[in-house]
Amino acid sequence: MKESDFMADFIRLDPSDNVVTATQTLEAGVEIEGAVTQGIIPCNHKIATRQIAAGEAIRKYAQIIGYASEDIVAGSHLHTHNVEFRNTDMAYEFATDLRPVAEVPADKRDSFMGYRRASGKVGTRNYIGILTSVNCSATAARMIASAFGPEEMAKYPNVDGVVAFVHGTGCGMAGQGDGFEALQRVMWGYARNPNHAGILMVGLGCEMNQIDWLLEAYGLEQGPLFKAMNIQDSFGLAKTVETGIAMVRQMLPEANKCVREPCPVSELTVALQCGGSDALSGITANPALGYACDLLVAQGGTGVLAETPEIYGAEHLLTRRAIDAKTGEKLVGLIRWWEDYTERNKGSMDNNPSPGNKKGGLTTILEKSLGAAAKGGTTPLTGVYKYAEPVTKKGFAFMDSPGYDPASVTGQIASGCNLVVFTTGRGSAFGSKPSPCIKIATNTEMYERLIEDMDINAGAMLTQSQTLEEKGREIYQLLLDVASGRQSKSEAQGLGDYEFVPWQIGAVM
Repeated sequence: MKESDFMADFIRLDPSDNVVTATQTLEAGVEIEGAVTQGIIPCNHKIATRQIAAGEAIRKYAQIIGYASEDIVAGSHLHTHNVEFRNTDMAYEFATDLRPVAEVPADKRDSFMGYRRASGKVGTRNYIGILTSVNCSATAARMIASAFGPEEMAKYPNVDGVVAFVHGTGCGMAGQGDGFEALQRVMWGYARNPNHAGILMVGLGCEMNQIDWLLEAYGLEQGPLFKAMNIQDSFGLAKTVETGIAMVRQMLPEANKCVREPCPVSELTVALQCGGSDALSGITANPALGYACDLLVAQGGTGVLAETPEIYGAEHLLTRRAIDAKTGEKLVGLIRWWEDYTERNKGSMDNNPSPGNKKGGLTTILEKSLGAAAKGGTTPLTGVYKYAEPVTKKGFAFMDSPGYDPASVTGQIASGCNLVVFTTGRGSAFGSKPSPCIKIATNTEMYERLIEDMDINAGAMLTQSQTLEEKGREIYQLLLDVASGRQSKSEAQGLGDYEFVPWQIGAVM
């Protein structure tokens, strides 16, 4: 069935809005709330419901998403040709919109089947990871991982796989500062992520990102399930690969001893992510994920929102939810850093919406951000963290990152996320390791077209009249199922080996 079989021609999100969103492609001459369409309106795009003067604010979600760049006639198509972006100029409030959820008593909380680690944390998967300190050791790491095929891994049914996490940096960079510290946090975070039973670190030996420095800085000690080596001390590539394979073979029997056991949902830390967004992202999938996040927080769990450029224009809504002024000001500080960062690099915060986003009806970063922020639900913001910094407080948190999905998810997993949920309107073939990724479609048409990639159809909120609560609970239940071992669709297709992308900050030297 087509969405048009179930829906009206448009969606109005708030009485104060001067636009509505078309739910199907409309011809000229269609009456919309007293206005008449002036031309073809693409599906999911905006329609002016009244005359809008040049310079006047365009409002959607009861918030400003841009400004008219010319006089706009009622019934006109509103998009990049007649809507302009301006940097935000917010009067921030802190802790003025605190809506704590009623926590479920500990003895009545839901559970999932997870892997308890000696650290006290709980994993949803049981991998052995091979981490590289520098691009120069990437080939060695991939060769080691590729030695463990299905026949050998069948001997270890409790181990999900041996995965190489390689990247394109680690040298040609400053040995201090934001870029170096972020990379070290990523390596430390992946080494300590509870979805890893064992870790092998592989370096070259002369790189700026020295493994020994990492071990010393974070107090990491080698043992049966944590090893480190470098190519120069191991007499070259071939011997490094040979030695690395032997080290992993020693880890496998130990890793295989890990078994799933009942664990409270409070041990879940979920990355809230979106990519390939469209105008329905903020209407269906993102609010539904936000509802699921509230359910998770009520169970004592943690939801981690990221992608700082993609809350730009919505950050004032998050500061109101900050538990105190210090937390809210930390978020504002990130916004100011990104404004400066884009200006230094001769860009704009409005460069974020991609061509696909715009084709899907999103016009400015302000509009995209208001929809993206809905993934975080309604509960108080308990903490704001640097990229890949460990998330230490339960509840709803925010982690600084780019809007580029692989780099953002890499930071979230390094921060401790043991599960990823990814909403998409245009479609995405993204997947992640060691934390499995669940994908939610914003619209039924795309869900049916990419059904082998999408786990949940949030478009059913429009086409089948499912409620926000129903879809949110469906997402929450799938979180528990996947955390307990059910494969997500991206996981079943083998995605995640090439999506490890640490954010490169600073000069390449």
